[in-house]
Amino acid sequence: MVLAISFLEAPLKFRAPGVTTTIGLGIGRLVFRALNVCELVFAVVIAAALFATSHGFGIDVAFTVAIAALFFQTVVVRPLLARRTAEVLAGDEGTRSRAHFAYVALEVVKVIALIVGGIALLSA
Repeated sequence: MVLAISFLEAPLKFRAPGVTTTIGLGIGRLVFRALNVCELVFAVVIAAALFATSHGFGIDVAFTVAIAALFFQTVVVRPLLARRTAEVLAGDEGTRSRAHFAYVALEVVKVIALIVGGIALLSA
């Protein structure tokens, strides 16, 4: 889900014919809100599974990193992006937000952590 939405859908939607910045930002708000809700549900399930079972330290670390990245995105970065989106929708084009770079960096961290955790689970 993270790969498909963050690294495919998000940049491609602005290249579609007739999609303005306003429409793209509106779509992005809805899509990323839905993605984060799904991710938070999965994070709760993963956290419960980590506490309920015994497994290797590497698995704990990998999934804890993924959950921490999601938490930081949700609590710190998304509010900054929401504020900037509101400004752009109000007509203030201004400079591009650096929060996007933080969000993308955290997406990369999540993907790597999930891959490492998945491999560790398969190897256990």
